[in-house]
Amino acid sequence: MTIRTRFAPSPTGYLHVGGARTALFSWLYARKHGGTFVLRIEDTDLERSTAESVDAILQGMTWLGLEYDEGPFFQSHRFPRYQEVIEQMLAAGTAYHCYCSKERLEQLRAEQMAGKQKPRYDGKCRHGVAQPPAGVPPVVRFKNPEDGATVVEDLVRGRVAFQNRELDDLIIARSDGTPTYNFTVVVDDMDMRITHVIRGDDHLNNTPRQMNMLKALGFPPPIYAHVPMILGPDGARLSKRHGAVSVMQYREDGFLPEALLNYLARLGWSYGDQEIFTLDELIKLFDVTAVHSSAASFDPQKLQWLNQHYLKTGDPAHVAHHLSWHLGRLGVDPASGPALPEVVVAQRERAKTLAEMAQNSAFFYREPAGYDPKDAAAHLRPEIAGPLEELRARFAALSEWTAPALHAAIDAVATAHGLKLGKLAQPLRVAVTGRALSPPIDITLALTGRERVLQRLDAALVYLKNLAPA
Repeated sequence: MTIRTRFAPSPTGYLHVGGARTALFSWLYARKHGGTFVLRIEDTDLERSTAESVDAILQGMTWLGLEYDEGPFFQSHRFPRYQEVIEQMLAAGTAYHCYCSKERLEQLRAEQMAGKQKPRYDGKCRHGVAQPPAGVPPVVRFKNPEDGATVVEDLVRGRVAFQNRELDDLIIARSDGTPTYNFTVVVDDMDMRITHVIRGDDHLNNTPRQMNMLKALGFPPPIYAHVPMILGPDGARLSKRHGAVSVMQYREDGFLPEALLNYLARLGWSYGDQEIFTLDELIKLFDVTAVHSSAASFDPQKLQWLNQHYLKTGDPAHVAHHLSWHLGRLGVDPASGPALPEVVVAQRERAKTLAEMAQNSAFFYREPAGYDPKDAAAHLRPEIAGPLEELRARFAALSEWTAPALHAAIDAVATAHGLKLGKLAQPLRVAVTGRALSPPIDITLALTGRERVLQRLDAALVYLKNLAPA
């Protein structure tokens, strides 16, 4: 049997963290078993579904690197197929027309609630209607079994039994003919030959209904795995108030996709005490039966720690590819300065996110907006003008613009003026970068380039001259 999994988001918003984890688990399971990963867009809610949300989902999947083997399939393109199956079920007697009015159903519900009964349809139209009311378009209901139990052998939650008498004859087509969610899912899983459904445990109550419909259609139900929800640090369900919950928001905040994937994989799943996994390791080691059945708590600090690890240890060219996007958001052209992989190597010990790295690296490519007032007051004092002027002359005369040559020049000028190296390096750093924090000064200067360094020293000398008393 070829394993076939699917990720089936509704395009009514962005790709959120919970959905991304479900997609990752489904993708990993398919990859581990040499199977097929299907992307399906469940857009039957035509009023709430938007093209923008579809784009956001596809962008999120692409950024995370979760390539799908088939799709995306859109439910809105499959309405004729759903209608065909409904007609088959009506002909087979596994579905029926229901003419009950909204008022009758509301009254029935109120009576059941008053009698402390579980609200459910009473089957009035289940065995046919002798005289269908004229001009009343019926809904179509599934004729759910009335006896026995439907058992879900869930890979995460274990064996879960549902009494069929507790299940409803749910509506599978509205009075305007449009199919409902639970029905379209059944037809799609059947037609797409899905063997394993990994999804959030908020869908668990839908599962017995879907299984009964699949059985009525003569198709074996897939194997299910219902993963628990994700909670915020405060124990409440993860939501916007906890910060970034959209996958693309994490990109904007400066996280690498592999850091987020690693973190999401560990939300509810573990392999011994191992915290850091390559994608190949995840494919090899992931086991959906090892996913915990209890809810997982989202820890932003842990995610940031992972991100910093990947910034420090990742291939500089790979990190540079993602850094380029963040520099572009700042209006910085990475082609106008040093090679980005070299900047990554220089900066990665000092940044927790790509957004922070981009902010700290902009000075390599464009003039600083000005001097940090606090840093300038501490380091750009009139008495440092002489040493900086001598440094400028030495820099201009260097035969090679390398970190060792620059370090030797700084050391020589500091010694000549009786200064500790830091007492000269810090004013120089502020003059060139606008602030007192940067990579080691020789590396900072080497990457910034001779022309920019000399121009910025000239500007600093003018600044110091204007500070000096008349």
